[in-house]
Amino acid sequence: MADEAQRKAIEEVAAHFSGKAFERAAVLTGTTYQDNSTIIIVPSRKSMIHYRVVSAWQSLIAPMNQKRLWLFVINDEVGVAYTNTIKMILDNPELSTWKYILTLESDNLPPPDAHVRLLETIEAGKFDAVGGIYFTKGNINMPMAYGDPEVLRATGKLEFTPRDPREALTRGLIMPVNGIAMGCSLYRLQLFREVPAPWFVTANDVIPGKGVELMTQDLYFCKTALAAGKRFAIDFRVRVGHLDESTGEVY
Repeated sequence: MADEAQRKAIEEVAAHFSGKAFERAAVLTGTTYQDNSTIIIVPSRKSMIHYRVVSAWQSLIAPMNQKRLWLFVINDEVGVAYTNTIKMILDNPELSTWKYILTLESDNLPPPDAHVRLLETIEAGKFDAVGGIYFTKGNINMPMAYGDPEVLRATGKLEFTPRDPREALTRGLIMPVNGIAMGCSLYRLQLFREVPAPWFVTANDVIPGKGVELMTQDLYFCKTALAAGKRFAIDFRVRVGHLDESTGEVY
C-alpha cells in the first residue's frame, strides 16, 4: 500500500513539472578521467571590468573534477601580457604541468558551456587551439574566423580573410581556419613549447620595399604556429558576445 502511494506521489510530481524545460536536460559526454587542467589568462588595460562580462565569467561551467586558475594582467599591451604570462607559466614548476590555456578578454561574453565545448573540440579534432565565434564591433561586423587551410595547402598562400559563417553550418559547426582571435580561445600549453617565443606580437612595422606590416597579436602567433605545422579551428557552437561598453550593444 505504501509503495502504491509513493508511486502516485512521484507521478503527481512528474506531471507537475512536465513541459517546464526539464526535457531539455542532456548528458554531456564526460572526460573526467583525463587531465583538463586549465589556466585562464585575462589581459586588460582597465582596472575595472564591466559587470556584464564578469557575470558571464561567473556562469562559465568548469570541467568536473578539474583544476582551473584565473590570472589577470592589468595595464600591459595585450601581446606583451600574453607572452609574459605564458613564459611565467612555463617557468613555474607547478603551472608548467597544466594542460591548457584559455584566453578571455574584458569585452567578451562567453556562453556558460564555452570551456567544456572547446575542450570537446580540441581533443576530437586534434587541434592545437580552438576558438569560439564572435564578430568585430561597429557598423561592419566581420566573423573572427580567418583564412582557409585548404587554400594554404593547395597554393602555399597564407591569408587571413574572414570566413563566411554560413559555411560552418554545412560542415558540422567546426571550421578549420588559419587564424583565431583570443576573446574566448583554448590552447594546448604544449603548443608554446613547440613554437618559439615571442608568441604574441602586435606588428606595426615599416618593411623596406614592402610598406607597412600591420598584424594583431593573435594572427601574428597563428602565422608563426602555422609555419610549424600547427592546426586551428573555430567551434561555432560557442557563440561569444562582443560588448561595446559605450553603447551597451552586444555584437
